[in-house]
Amino acid sequence: MAEHNDKGKEAEDLAREWLSGRGYEFVEANYRYSHAEIDLIFKYKGILVFVEVKYRSGTGFGYAEEFVDYTKRKLIVKAADHYIHEKDWHKDIRFDIVGVYRDKNGNVNFRQFEDAFY
Repeated sequence: MAEHNDKGKEAEDLAREWLSGRGYEFVEANYRYSHAEIDLIFKYKGILVFVEVKYRSGTGFGYAEEFVDYTKRKLIVKAADHYIHEKDWHKDIRFDIVGVYRDKNGNVNFRQFEDAFY
C-alpha cells in the first residue's frame, strides 16, 4: 500500500476513535458504491452522520475542508443516497469533515466541520 494510503487509513482510525470518544456510535467504515466511498458512518443523537476524513501534516497548504471539492462532495452524496436507500433510513442525515492534523512533534489534533455540505 502506498504511504499516503497508510496515512489515510491511520487518520480514519484516529478519527473513528476520537468521534467514538465524543459519543458517536460507529456504524461502518469505507462504504463503497460505484466509484464513491464514504470513509466513516456514525449515528449521533438520532442522526446518521457520513464523515469524510482528511489527513494533513500541517496547515501550510490549507485546512482539511478545503480539500473536499465539488466532485468529491457529489460522490459522497451519491454513495450516501445509496446507503440510505439500502438501509431504509428515514431519519435525518448529516455530512461532516474531520481534519486530522499531525504537527512536527508528532502530536495529533482534530478539527470537525459539522454539516459541512449537502
